[in-house]
Amino acid sequence: MQSLLQTYKRYRTLRTHRISTLPLVILMPHSACNCRCVMCDIWKDNKNLKQLTEADISSLLISLKKLGTQKVLMSGGEALLNPNFFRFCELLQKENIGISLLSTGITLKQHARQLTKHVQDIIVSLDGDESVHNTIRNIPDAFQKLQAGVQAIKAIDPSFRITTRTVIHRLNYRAWPAIIATAKEMGADQVSFLPADISSHAFNREVLWSDQRQQEVLPSPEELEELHLITEQIIAQHQRDFENGFIAEQPDKLRKIHQYYSALYGQNPFPYKKCNAPWVSAVVEADGTVRPCFFHAAQGNIHTTDLEGILNKEESIRFRKELDMDNNETCVKCVCYLNLGPGTRIQ
Repeated sequence: MQSLLQTYKRYRTLRTHRISTLPLVILMPHSACNCRCVMCDIWKDNKNLKQLTEADISSLLISLKKLGTQKVLMSGGEALLNPNFFRFCELLQKENIGISLLSTGITLKQHARQLTKHVQDIIVSLDGDESVHNTIRNIPDAFQKLQAGVQAIKAIDPSFRITTRTVIHRLNYRAWPAIIATAKEMGADQVSFLPADISSHAFNREVLWSDQRQQEVLPSPEELEELHLITEQIIAQHQRDFENGFIAEQPDKLRKIHQYYSALYGQNPFPYKKCNAPWVSAVVEADGTVRPCFFHAAQGNIHTTDLEGILNKEESIRFRKELDMDNNETCVKCVCYLNLGPGTRIQ
């Protein structure tokens, strides 16, 4: 049960815009990725490797303990590419900080036993059935390795929680029903869906995508009606999966995927999002860069200032105080938002 003190500190953070507690931290232990996904540019910078060190994690722990961090999400790139990944987990576990892993799934099998020991749950990327997944990942045997990894972990611990997450876009929206079936066959505990980010500098985009590059991922105006029909088909045919939580999002949230793409064509406003990510979380990238979320500008670097100092410097407090999420262009177009109420317990 979450302590009253932690709840009070969350209320105080939201009221004063000064971080008193930081429930969630996203770490990127390794900058490179072992997939070449069509909707992401991270892999294009694999040659310029950056990675966090044990010294970085030890230093970070001073701030994490002070701010009462409850969970760390290991993201990337592919976090498992860092040779010290499980050492990082050991350091975090000693401080009773839970660990979730966001992974491509390529190397799950070879790390299966260590993962069940050091990680609470895993979120793996699933782009379609075997053919579609391999095409989008640009790795011939990506699906087979993902499936083998999930099955290896489940063989060790059938109760270990694995969620599949799918970015729905032009190349896989027709496979959406098959994705749900594939996740069940694979043994996943839950499926989750979101639209593709095509308009920000996130995911290693130093230069914003051109219109031509966006069209590779963005459903065309003519395809939007088909996307709408498929969405409604899923909602009608998977009522039990919504009720038992196998599909993480409720129907109205799935409909927002179509609304988001329609908004990019000016057909309707962008879907409303309630988010407080900059008040309850922070992102630490592989080179030490700290951001309030994946999409907003950097606020500092842990190699020059400790995490708490970065988050609570005058400029960072002002950023949170003045952030108008209903009108900020980055927030309005965001595809990956987070909202943790003061009393919400981090699993």
